[in-house]
Amino acid sequence: MLGLYLVVAIVLLLVAYAGVDETMRLFAYLDLQLRFAWVRFRMMLMRRKLRRQLNKSFAEYRNLKETTNNDQ
Repeated sequence: MLGLYLVVAIVLLLVAYAGVDETMRLFAYLDLQLRFAWVRFRMMLMRRKLRRQLNKSFAEYRNLKETTNNDQ
């Protein structure tokens, strides 16, 4: 309950200090930052997955190349 009062008090102080428009801009900025952080996290996971797939494919290619060279 104390947390709710604290959040409401902070929002009211922000509105009183900067006005409604600037407070809404602040919340929009925070929303965009959170969304961008989520996108960066997903990109990190995709990068890791792609590296694993490429390393696996490269190892298979190297083995295929060695067997092809040995056959000649």
